[in-house]
Amino acid sequence: MRAISALALLIGLLLIAGCTKPVPPEKASYIGQWQNQLVYLLITPEGRIEYRKVRGNVTTSLKAPIKAFVGDSFEAGLGPFSTTFVVSEPPHQEQGVWRMVVDGEVLTRR
Repeated sequence: MRAISALALLIGLLLIAGCTKPVPPEKASYIGQWQNQLVYLLITPEGRIEYRKVRGNVTTSLKAPIKAFVGDSFEAGLGPFSTTFVVSEPPHQEQGVWRMVVDGEVLTRR
């Protein structure tokens, strides 16, 4: 029984690793660490995100592959479990600083 569980876990991990697609060249400006006082968002060239938002005593976090870019926004998650990050202002420079607005939060690239 344990061997079957370990095998299922290994297959699941391999499927997760295989779900990652690199960020398309036209979205390369999204790559990097973005943050403000409440939100941290890392987008890797390999197409993974790390997201953390702290509001009071509540922390929301996600580590997942990007499933797709839809316009300026992107969807991240695994299988049927996903969330859409609404990008109302894609990455752009303001006075030499890179900014992006995601889910209403103004983020700066570090």
